[in-house]
Amino acid sequence: MEKNRKQKKRTGWKTALPFLNGSIHFFALCILSSMLASLCELIIPKIIGFTVDSLLGGEQLPPYAAKIADLFGGTSVLRTHLWITAALILVIALFLGLFKYGESVFNRLGSETLVETMRNRLFSHLERLPSAWFTAHQTGDIIQRCTSDVETLKSFLSEQMTSIISTVLLIGLSVAFLFTVSVPLAVTALLSIPVIIAYSAVFHGKIGDGFEYCDQNEGKLSAIAQENLTGVRVVRAFGREIYEVEKFTKQNNLYADAWIRLGRLMSLFWCMGDLISGLQQMIIMVYGTVLAVRGTLTVGDLIAAVSYNSMLIWPVRELGRTVSEMSKAGISVGRIGEIMDAPEEKDAPDAVDCDPDGGIEFQNVTFSYDGSADVLKNVSFRVKKGETLGIIGMTGSGKSTLAQLLCKLWELPEENGTIRVSGTDIRNIKTASLRRSVGIVLQEPFLFSRTLRDNIGVVYSQPAEHEPEIREAARSACLEETIGNFSDGWDTMVGERGVTLSGGQKQRVAIARMLAETPPVMIFDDSLSAVDSETDAKIRHALREKTADATVILISHRIQTLMTADHILVMAGGEVVEEGNHNSLIAENGIYKKIYDIQTGVSSGEEEEGGGI
Repeated sequence: MEKNRKQKKRTGWKTALPFLNGSIHFFALCILSSMLASLCELIIPKIIGFTVDSLLGGEQLPPYAAKIADLFGGTSVLRTHLWITAALILVIALFLGLFKYGESVFNRLGSETLVETMRNRLFSHLERLPSAWFTAHQTGDIIQRCTSDVETLKSFLSEQMTSIISTVLLIGLSVAFLFTVSVPLAVTALLSIPVIIAYSAVFHGKIGDGFEYCDQNEGKLSAIAQENLTGVRVVRAFGREIYEVEKFTKQNNLYADAWIRLGRLMSLFWCMGDLISGLQQMIIMVYGTVLAVRGTLTVGDLIAAVSYNSMLIWPVRELGRTVSEMSKAGISVGRIGEIMDAPEEKDAPDAVDCDPDGGIEFQNVTFSYDGSADVLKNVSFRVKKGETLGIIGMTGSGKSTLAQLLCKLWELPEENGTIRVSGTDIRNIKTASLRRSVGIVLQEPFLFSRTLRDNIGVVYSQPAEHEPEIREAARSACLEETIGNFSDGWDTMVGERGVTLSGGQKQRVAIARMLAETPPVMIFDDSLSAVDSETDAKIRHALREKTADATVILISHRIQTLMTADHILVMAGGEVVEEGNHNSLIAENGIYKKIYDIQTGVSSGEEEEGGGI
């Protein structure tokens, strides 16, 4: 398990590299500004040390410092005009502030460009993933990866990663400058570096495991919230509010406890760092004072040494922090990498555009979801162009699976039969072209949180420019009168997932949405189950006019909806058990005849419960 986790992290970091495109130059400028700022910080203590020892005291300036002093008139001039050194320090401080400003600005530009690129690529990739991937992952967890994990990765790359180079440089320069002041103090200061790095490495794995556990629980918490918000009607209808609140509270407590444990671990990590740093600074101060008292170190050098040690201990601790933050970012980038590494829907190299002018053929099609029991078993049938195929059967008989396989919402394995459109295997047809040619109204219609106009005209980039087509599609779906009854008419917001509409209204909007594009092949998957029989009849009459030249597949529980179909399949247990037209199936006195007798022998009110198109 540990090996798999590390492999996911390595894959994730590799996957994350393309995110830097477009922002790498900003981070480079940020690092350059940071390096120049660090150089300015290192120069100031040196000037102060020279001022104390040589200008205020009687020490002789080093040769390189004497040459710089000559530019200002020599040591004697500087001793009588100390404002010159103060002005020099002020100028360097101004440059320090300028470089710090540049570091902040370029870091912000780089980080925001980075997160914009990450979100765009993540969303674009998600749009191209197959249905099977979304079935295996909860929506709330996906959202959490695209928000919280993206922010964690952004924070690491923009705050820690960009400072690594400047931090390493600052450590190197601080040590070098410290060696020019006092070799014994420099060696003593270096002794703490391996200790800090060692304990940071020990905490790295523990912090990573803790953050992964927190991340997983946050994903579960997001999934619970997302399910309840989208399923608010079901929660209310069954009085599940208390149960759902308790479920959320339990997961929220787990999430909070996970962060508390991680917080304790992080507190221990930083306390140990502060302890080691404090001890190191104390040792340098005491040792340096002893050297100064003995006369082997000047007061100015002691001041410079303490300053350089302070500059050294901070970046060393920053490297330790980077190691700990890397463990958190590694988990996030691994989770993001799982999305980016998921294979997209891809067409065959020799894939062609869909030719909808021919018929549709299923040949020996067998299918199962994720290797479970077969949903379809050796199904074969043909539909000629312009024909209407009706499919009826009990729930779970495989009717909807046929429709989804035809649209390539699920991939049919090579060895599990063949589906052809106009004689071409759909595996060799471009997916986008196939879906433009085959329209489907799903059994559970999904509506966007937009206006009715936008939902029906979603097939158009600018729905307002296709008002006639949208209105005609609404008329065919018997929606015009319903829309007229809304106070905002076509501009009525339907709410998330169409929550403000009834089941029948949502189904009719979904039908109108497909009819607005009028594809040559139309599939209606039990798409009038929530409307009354009178509206069902009106819609079917309008559809016969609208789909006169189209190849139509009707999936329904209502025999009345399928009676006029050219060919009818009766499915049971994933197999085609009967087929023919309405009259021939009635004559067979089989399952179809039994369903017909039941549905025609009950009252019209009860008949509506069968549903379908």
